Amino acid sequence: MRSVTYSMGVSLDGYIVGPDGGFDWTAPDDEVFRFVTDEIRQVGVHLMGRRLYETMLYWETAEQDPSLSAPMLEWAAVWNPLPKVVFSTTLRSVQGNARLLSGGLAQEIERLRAEPKDGDIAIGGAALAAEAAAAGLIDEYRPRVHPVMVGGGVPFFPRAERRVDLDLVETRTFDSRVVCLRYRVARRAAR
Repeated sequence: MRSVTYSMGVSLDGYIVGPDGGFDWTAPDDEVFRFVTDEIRQVGVHLMGRRLYETMLYWETAEQDPSLSAPMLEWAAVWNPLPKVVFSTTLRSVQGNARLLSGGLAQEIERLRAEPKDGDIAIGGAALAAEAAAAGLIDEYRPRVHPVMVGGGVPFFPRAERRVDLDLVETRTFDSRVVCLRYRVARRAAR
């Protein structure tokens, strides 16, 4: 069965966006960019909300930007053909290899899990991830922790009133002092 993964840059105090709406501190260097590109190669479909979709629209035409580094161009080459599902009640259309849904996240994840396809089901955007987490649908959390505290904003982890046990699967520290953590949700049998 395909795993649902949630991977984003996060401040040490747990936010993907600061209180001012900024996230410039998540800009990856070439080493982290290559890591994220390798991670996205393992994805078969990416689910996202409207805000993340609008942020990622830049990559639809990024290859036209002469200032991009080789790792960024490689990312665009992997990202653009990747199938995407955008969840929004306000958008009327989407671009690129994306389709639009207005609801039914749990049903869409179950439908995608049942498909005989390869690759993880990645989820991006805090609100959408929180909905999936509340339904117990996230299999792995993969925060890339940046060496900054922003003091508030949009949290990476959903604020839920339930405990979720995790098993540490992998850690990696980059030269930029970014630390990637990979936790699998522990689905232990009831005793």
